Order: sequence, then C-alpha cells, then structure tokens
Amino acid sequence: MTEGSKAERLVDYALGLKYGSIPGQTAREAKRRLIDAFACMLGAFQSAPARIAREAAPAVNSGLRSTILGSSQTTTPEAAAFANGVLIRFLDYNDTYLSKEPAHPSDNIAACLAAAEAADCGGKEFLTAIVAAYEIQLRLCDGASLRAKGWDHVAYGAFSSVIAASMLLGLSREETVNAVNIAGTTSPALRQSRAGELSMWKGCAFANTSKDAVFAAILAKGGMTGPSPIFEGEFGFEKVVSGPIELSSNFGGEDGEGFKIDETYIKFYPAEYHSQSAIGAAIDLRAEIDDPLEVESITVKTFQTGYEIIGKGAEKWRPKTRETADHSLPFLVAAAILDGSVSLSTYSERMIDADLLEFTQKIKVEVDPDMDRMYPSAIPNRVEVRLKSGKLITGEMIYPKGHPMNPMTDLEVEEKFKNLGAWAITENKADEILSKIWELEKMADIKELMRLFTI
Repeated sequence: MTEGSKAERLVDYALGLKYGSIPGQTAREAKRRLIDAFACMLGAFQSAPARIAREAAPAVNSGLRSTILGSSQTTTPEAAAFANGVLIRFLDYNDTYLSKEPAHPSDNIAACLAAAEAADCGGKEFLTAIVAAYEIQLRLCDGASLRAKGWDHVAYGAFSSVIAASMLLGLSREETVNAVNIAGTTSPALRQSRAGELSMWKGCAFANTSKDAVFAAILAKGGMTGPSPIFEGEFGFEKVVSGPIELSSNFGGEDGEGFKIDETYIKFYPAEYHSQSAIGAAIDLRAEIDDPLEVESITVKTFQTGYEIIGKGAEKWRPKTRETADHSLPFLVAAAILDGSVSLSTYSERMIDADLLEFTQKIKVEVDPDMDRMYPSAIPNRVEVRLKSGKLITGEMIYPKGHPMNPMTDLEVEEKFKNLGAWAITENKADEILSKIWELEKMADIKELMRLFTI
C-alpha cells in the first residue's frame, strides 16, 4: 500500500468518524434520508426488478446473513445489498446530489443495512456509516466528472459503499484499504445505463455496485488483498476512468467543514432530479390554463446538463419504458400540465395514452445561458406556454421543493413514507417505524428495525 494515497485518505477519515462528533442536525438529516429511502423501498416492493432480485437471492441460515426488506428470510449480505438497493432506486424517487458528477447517495444505505445486520450493529454505528458514505461519495463527485468520460456515477459509489460496509463489519485499517482497492478495481460501470431508451438496469446499477462492495469488504476481512494504489496507479482509477480527482482539503467535521449529507436534495416528485423545478413550474401554470386543448406550443428553458440528460433524444418524446419516461423532460412537463401532477400513476397505463403522447409533441426543450450559469447551485427551469389565442404564460422555478434552499419539512418526509407504504403497512405501524427511526441512535441492533418491515 502506498502511504498518503487517496484510498488511505478516505479510509482514515471514515474510520476516525464517531457518532458523537456528528452534529445533531446532520444526524437528523441522516434519519430523514433513511425515512426517504424506506419510503422508496416500500413503493418499489411490487415492481418487477424487485421481484427478480428477491427471487435471485439464496436462502441462508448460517454465517453472515442479512434480510431483504419485507421478508423474514435471511440471505447473504451481498444479495441483500443488491435486492434492497433495487428497492431504493427503482422508482427514481430517492435523494440527489449535483456537482461535477451527480449522485443518488441514499443508494449507499443498502450496503449499510446489509453490513449492519450481518455484524449486529446498533443505530449509532449505522448512522455514522451512512454519514461517512455520503461524505466520501460526494467529495469524489466534487472532485471529477465521470459522466463526461462515458462512465456511470455508480463507480464512485463503490468507494463509499465499501468503506461504509467495512466500518460496520469491523475491518482494520489495512483490511479496509484492501477492500477499497478491490472494489475500486471492479467498479467502473458504463454510462450506457442512462442513455437512449432506458431499461430496468438503470435502477439496478448502484445495487450491483453495493453487492460488489459488500462482497469486497467480506473478502478483505478474510485476508484478501487488492491492487494498490487504486487511484494513482499505472492503470488506476484516475488514469483510466476519472482523470485527476481534486479532493477538498477538509471533509465533514474537519476544521469546521460542513457535512455533505446536509447539502443533498430529497425528491418531491418521482422523476429525475433535473426535472423537479420544471414539474413544479408546470403544475403552478396549470391553474392559468382553462383548457389544455388551447395550448399551441410549450418551450422549456433549461440548463445544459438537464438538456443532455433528460431533454434530448427522440425517445424522450415517445417513451416506451417507465425508466425513459421518468428521465424525459418533455413527457414530465406534459403530464404536469395535463394532469396537474406527476406521481407513480403517471407511469402506469397513463404513460401510453394518446392524449398525453400527442401533447408531449407540442414541447421543445432549449438551453438557456442564464440558467446554465445558475447550475448546479440552483436547479432552474422555465416553462413557456403559448396559447392558440397568442397569449404567453410563463412559469419559472429556481429551487424545487426538497432542495436545501427549499427543503421538505419532516412532516412532508413522513407523509411520503406513509403514502408509498400505505399498501403494506398500517398508519399505526408507520408511526411506530418513524418513532424508531427518529430515535435510531438508541437502537442496540439494526435487525430490530428491519423486523418492523415484515410484509
């Protein structure tokens, strides 16, 4: 191992982080993200990818084992990390962070759950690992873009998930560095997961990274070594994948530096994050449109990154899959104006209704230089509706609901949990679970929390 390597910097930070050094508000944000992640898991439970992942998980009754949400059957920690990771991500409703590389950092929670259960960890250790995972992934996202080079953002998640899993599984410093080296070597994933007509794998890519990360931690704990230095080596991550990564001098808690989890965004709508303000603006405009049939044309003014991810490509105007629809700016704006909302039902039979698809054809998407300058500090979108009468109606939103500048309240986060879980758990059970999460630091074993979700 190379002294002073980036892998060692990440590991030393995480292993030195203690629950007592995490500010109370940051710990509360971790609990809010956990509630949000469980909401997404419940909402996705009946989806086809979730079923496939559960059926692929082997039943295990000895050794290291963890559970898949909703089941009392135990499986391997890596299989649980995959299945629970699919649940967190499938709806595209979990949290977001935008920087040189975007991320959905609550994806890390799947690896944390699997490792915490396997190692009989309590709430304090679990929350600390979550905060560390967010910190590591998002510092890497600040350091260099992967998307620009054709790699998927989940590659950074390998480092954060494997370190969080190593913390919870009790690896030594040397073992954790080796786990990082193993996970980093196998982590690069193609950005094709999020290009063109999107497939189920879009919601499974990070889950696969979580699976590999947990397995790497288990191997390293058993003595397996990994190639070093993983970042700076001749064929290392920086040389082949990311280019130079400029890590900030201080991480959360060091010399007064804030924690990255506090800067993440909770989604108010089940759609790709760059669309959130466009959806909000379109819904606000709906009240000014007496009859959608009177709409002549719609222009959505956005920023370059939003245009590249969700605003271009013929498939965005006639999406054939749920995954494409929730990554289509024209489709989402059309649904918001026609229906006055964007919800899970938007992706049901409604997605192929002729009136919605025809209305989508009226929409064009353009990059606005002024909005481009505001991104990523703000997530600006402007929706301009031209009526057949010639009247122009305009709506603009800079900070969508759920952004740190326009945060969701605790009650709104709880309501999201209850709404997405209503099909499976009673309101009394939901209140019990929420009460446990808000006081999670008092929980002796995270298994107690998972048992509450048995369906």
